[in-house]
Amino acid sequence: MFELLHRLADWTEGLADSDWAVALLSLVAISESVIFPIPPDPLLIAIGLTEPGSAIWLAGLVTVGSVIGAYMGHWLGRKIGRPLLRKLVSDAKIERVEALFNKYGAWAILVAAFTPIPFKVFTILAGIMNLEMRPFILASIIGRGARFLTIGVLIFIFGEDIQSFIDANFEILTVASGAGLIAVVVGYFVFKRMRASGQEID
Repeated sequence: MFELLHRLADWTEGLADSDWAVALLSLVAISESVIFPIPPDPLLIAIGLTEPGSAIWLAGLVTVGSVIGAYMGHWLGRKIGRPLLRKLVSDAKIERVEALFNKYGAWAILVAAFTPIPFKVFTILAGIMNLEMRPFILASIIGRGARFLTIGVLIFIFGEDIQSFIDANFEILTVASGAGLIAVVVGYFVFKRMRASGQEID
């Protein structure tokens, strides 16, 4: 199975120079949030390196596509969620993700959106558990944007010099960017609450 996924990843990367590479990138970004096993990151890197000046724009495109796919996954989760999910992943993984949802709600989506955890498991399960659409989409935008825009900015600034670094440190990069993003979001809400408390005292 892992060998098949590796070959599929190599095949998608090999299409980076084709005329319809951007369309393929969009398709991969959408489908990966629903059912496709290969994340769009390798193809984003490959296409971005052919023209580093477009890397940030491509990262934005992948973010939009991934959020569209997340919406589709949420819809599928509501309609035919659990049977579909059991065909994609084991019951043990489903139970672990359900535990995260029960404990953290939309925060689980935010974490999954920028980590190597299969995002499709969370999008489908969000629909199964009737997670409210607004926080679901907001968490998807923030998390996916942090992940893909980090890659796009690095390629834009450093070009081909950054490829080996990204390949060697991909998980660390995504987790670090996501952790930083969560810190900013939490800090904002803490500041907002403190400010509201100060106004009440006045």
